[in-house]
Amino acid sequence: MTAVVSHYSWVPPFAQGRVRDLRVRWALEEAGLPYRTETVLHEDKTAYRAKQPFGQVPAYDDGEVAMFESGAIVLRIAERSDALMPRDPAGRARVQTWMFCALNTMEMPLALLTEINVFSAGQAWTEGARPRAEGWMRQRLAELSARLGDNPYLDGDRFTAGDLLMADVLRNVPEDMLAEQPNLAAYVARCTSRPTFQKAMAAQMAGFTGSPPPGWA
Repeated sequence: MTAVVSHYSWVPPFAQGRVRDLRVRWALEEAGLPYRTETVLHEDKTAYRAKQPFGQVPAYDDGEVAMFESGAIVLRIAERSDALMPRDPAGRARVQTWMFCALNTMEMPLALLTEINVFSAGQAWTEGARPRAEGWMRQRLAELSARLGDNPYLDGDRFTAGDLLMADVLRNVPEDMLAEQPNLAAYVARCTSRPTFQKAMAAQMAGFTGSPPPGWA
């Protein structure tokens, strides 16, 4: 069965190209697995919540399993493809470790920084919180930079699902902050220059054909 991936019909301009169904599209492109999309309307998610209880995207169904949460879905796809995860136990463990690292160790400080800079921008509490958030993010970037070193990818010369998730997290880090670690900036550019990423990005952008729901600020 062709996998079905949900996506929003519209998001604000700042979020376009950054919605998490992109990760799933990218993984499917890397794995060479076919998929189609299902459009989710912001103004009516009642039926969709049976698939994704929080009303977010993506949800995923490949005929064998139905899932939500982008990281779990990418893991499912990686388990079905040698392109994203080696078959030996040690290699699988390394890839899975980097996948969880991307979504926890790296994405947590980024989420706080994004809340301060985007979603709560201008609120009084953000000025006091920003130095800690920026320090936390810079610490994690420096530590990751030291571990990556001169390697092209996290597992050496091979691109894996760990790189897919890590690169998608890092490309949302403020550009000036990422530039402080040149090897990480080059790493993100290397990963996102892959034709599979470019195809997934183009597909997501082409899917934003809806209009803002009524009352959207």
